[in-house]
Amino acid sequence: MSTMRVGVAYADVAQTVWLRIDVPENATLKEAIELSGILQTFPQIDLENQKVGIFGKVSKLDSPLRPGDRVEIYRPITCDPTKVPRRGGAEDDEDED
Repeated sequence: MSTMRVGVAYADVAQTVWLRIDVPENATLKEAIELSGILQTFPQIDLENQKVGIFGKVSKLDSPLRPGDRVEIYRPITCDPTKVPRRGGAEDDEDED
């Protein structure tokens, strides 16, 4: 059976991991993640609840891969975005006297 090379990327709070692996030509996103060994390195990854994608586009675990694809595992949001100030946004224009 022939293989193809893909990348698997994951970033946790402390480090970013980028792995290049060979997978079977008919591999799915989930199979690439499992074959990469990243689930053993980061046991906190929960594929049932975390989103995954290919080149920044959220995809299903059974999505087929193509040679050179970058598989990404996204971290869950850990803060309430409505309570975090925006960075680089417009400043409050009201003057305080």
